[in-house]
Amino acid sequence: MARSLTTNEVAQFDAEVKQAYQKSSILRGAIRVKTGVVGATHQFPTFGKGLATPRIPQTEVIPMNIQQDHVIATLEDWNAPEYTDIFDQQKVNYSERAELAMTIAFAIGRRQDQLILDALSLAVTAGGIAGTSASSVMTLAKLTDIAEFFDDQGVPESERNIIWSPRAKKQILADEKATSADFNAIKVLVNGRFSEYMGFTFHMIESRVEGGLVKTGDDRFCFGFHGGQRGSTGLAVGIDFRATVDWIADKTSWLSNGLFSAGSVVIDPLGIVSVVVDET
Repeated sequence: MARSLTTNEVAQFDAEVKQAYQKSSILRGAIRVKTGVVGATHQFPTFGKGLATPRIPQTEVIPMNIQQDHVIATLEDWNAPEYTDIFDQQKVNYSERAELAMTIAFAIGRRQDQLILDALSLAVTAGGIAGTSASSVMTLAKLTDIAEFFDDQGVPESERNIIWSPRAKKQILADEKATSADFNAIKVLVNGRFSEYMGFTFHMIESRVEGGLVKTGDDRFCFGFHGGQRGSTGLAVGIDFRATVDWIADKTSWLSNGLFSAGSVVIDPLGIVSVVVDET
């Protein structure tokens, strides 16, 4: 069972259960997703840039020789199982299976995020990301540097995103230019939210047992990326999240499980910036 009731079985439980603070997936909706994948891998095709050339009358045209390639996402299988003992369940006045369903869904959702974060981190260690900011605190100037890099690469201004940490948010809130009404109309100090700014949508990744954002010493590796279905990063899903509840007779228990199979890969490194934040 998820938690032993041996010492509490005579107590009356509140019907409303306090779930541990936890998030589910927050990144899937921001990237390119391919569902229904069959097999262990999925190829995301890439198409290079073309260059127009002057037309010379009565001569053969010269093909642009546009480079076509692909990147491969390797799918991984995950599950999140837990038992509910039928005898223990009779001693409480809430549905443990219902609470488990929520916890399992959150666990699979965070694992989905981690696949995306790991793909971004792998691109950094492989030297695949074209833009990498120097280690410093998060400031408005650093955001403008990221925007400048994307502008220079011709990255569309829509669907730009930042994945950052709570410390990075705290640092930018200390930047007067990011919070003062003299410089902008977004009153982030009033509602405490910093969800959209300078054309970026921000996604907060808290401390997670799955790993979260990589930290080396005092340096936290956050990311700026172009999202959407034509964005820089892809998620290939073979088995989308599926919850099952099965009766296991020899354990006199219900087995609740969450199933998921997917893989993530960086499709175009020019649409990603590694944002190194000094969290000293």
